[in-house]
Amino acid sequence: MAGSMIRGLLVRGLVCGLLAGLAAGAFAFAIGEPGVERAIEIEEQAAAGTPAEEPLVSRDGQRAGVFLATGLYGLGIGGLFALAFAAVRGRTAARSDSSLALWLAAALFVAVVLVPFLKYPANPPAVGDPETIGERTELYVTLIVISLLSLLAGWRVTRWAGPLAGAFVFVVTVAVAAALLPGVNEVPRSFPPDLLWDFRVASLGVQLMLWSGIGVLFGIACRRFPFPRGKVTWRPCWHAGPRRRALF
Repeated sequence: MAGSMIRGLLVRGLVCGLLAGLAAGAFAFAIGEPGVERAIEIEEQAAAGTPAEEPLVSRDGQRAGVFLATGLYGLGIGGLFALAFAAVRGRTAARSDSSLALWLAAALFVAVVLVPFLKYPANPPAVGDPETIGERTELYVTLIVISLLSLLAGWRVTRWAGPLAGAFVFVVTVAVAAALLPGVNEVPRSFPPDLLWDFRVASLGVQLMLWSGIGVLFGIACRRFPFPRGKVTWRPCWHAGPRRRALF
């Protein structure tokens, strides 16, 4: 029975993630695309007089690809969200699966999106040195991993000492990590600050649309098609120990 429940949660996560990803794609197309277009124009003006390389994908193809990219991204995030939901279900103070879905989506949004964004905000296409992409990606992923581990540590502390202690552990850990990691500032002074601000707000809005959509849709699915409460659906290997509970 545990296997069938996990499969059911996983299917819900994939469907909800796909729908939320498409909604995020629509937001990116309507709100973020004008800023991307302006950034590309600035890049082309800066490169005037130099031989232009033919892009691998046309702008029309890139615009259509937004929905494909966000849809696939939402699909993957939705599946991982469902597994995380199964891991914490029955081990939190949430009174229902729908409330747990909302709280989990909010917590993961903070850990996976907001914390890295505050340290390494998104930049338009015309900003950034191509030779530092690898280094910037490593720093970004490193902060995500630290943030997720801090979230896990904060959750465990919450179970022992309460939510304030858990939040304190999370905030202090990610703040120290962000302070120790090197910063990245490759935005030229000549780049329009309003365009930079609009692009970053739009990028954050796309992520907010995705995660809130997953949380809301997953919660609705759990409310419409509830699973039995009070039983463990799945326990990762790192939960093994003397207090280990039985599976279905």
